[in-house]
Amino acid sequence: MQQIIYDVAVSIDGYISGPGADISQFAQEGAVVEDYSARLETYATAIMGRATYEFGYRFGMQPGQNPYAHMETIVLSKSLDLPDDAEVAVQRSSDAQAIDAIRTRSSGPIYLCGGGAFAGSLLAMGKIDVLRLKRAPIILGDGVSLFGHIKGSLGLEHTETRDYGRGYLFQEYRVLHA
Repeated sequence: MQQIIYDVAVSIDGYISGPGADISQFAQEGAVVEDYSARLETYATAIMGRATYEFGYRFGMQPGQNPYAHMETIVLSKSLDLPDDAEVAVQRSSDAQAIDAIRTRSSGPIYLCGGGAFAGSLLAMGKIDVLRLKRAPIILGDGVSLFGHIKGSLGLEHTETRDYGRGYLFQEYRVLHA
């Protein structure tokens, strides 16, 4: 079974976007972005929820278009309708069995794109294996939280930290499953 890796930019106060899904305060260029782009090339499959997929429309992506052409992309949504010739798959179920089926058939590591409620549900099910956080030296105060409204705690093993200067850090953790 392939690992699910949550690779995401996050503010100091734990938000992956500000109010109105604003990401403008996160780094848009530089080494932190270049390293993220290089990591994207190592993933075989991308999974995301409907809100994350539709966020791409703001940047010119068309319904059905694959935002990651080199990856199989799966949108987990009960309500998203896409054209018949869509380049992405829509999976209606996001329960543990459906997630394990994706993990089994993927040809390599799985990129959890976006987050919030979807990431929180995967974490609660014990389906996230690695956290890769691009820590930005900003406080957003509101927006989309790293794991939505998940309650509870879990252990992490720190595996790497990279300092990009000016307060930008990359931190990687392995999730310790009970």
